Amino acid sequence: MVEKTGRPGYLQIADDLRSQIRTGALPPGGALPSTAQLCQRYDVSTSVVKAAISVLRTEGLIIGQQGKGVFVREGVAPAAEEPASSEVMEQLAQMRSVLADLGDRIADLEQAVFQERKRAR
Repeated sequence: MVEKTGRPGYLQIADDLRSQIRTGALPPGGALPSTAQLCQRYDVSTSVVKAAISVLRTEGLIIGQQGKGVFVREGVAPAAEEPASSEVMEQLAQMRSVLADLGDRIADLEQAVFQERKRAR
C-alpha cells in the first residue's frame, strides 16, 4: 500500500518494484504483475501504476511487449553488495578531515586579512 508520506505514490511504487528487481525477487526476463494486480496490491488507480511503470521503463529496468506484459529487462543484474560500512565510514572520515582542514585554512586567511585592515586604519 502506498503511504501518505508526501512522496508521490507512483514513486513509492517504482521504488518498491526497483527494489524487487535489484534483489532478484523480480528476476531478469520475469514478468511484472499485471496492472490490475499492482492496482490492487498498492490500492491505487491505473494511472498511478502506469506512471510507476513509466519511471522504470525510462530507467531501462523493464520493457513492455505489446499484448504480453511488462518484463524485467535481460541483463539487469541484482545490485552488487554495498561497500562495507567500515569502508564508507572511513571515506566519510577522510572527507570530514579534508573539510576541517579547508575550514582552518579559510579561518587563517580571514584572520590575516582582517588584521591587515585593522592595522591600516
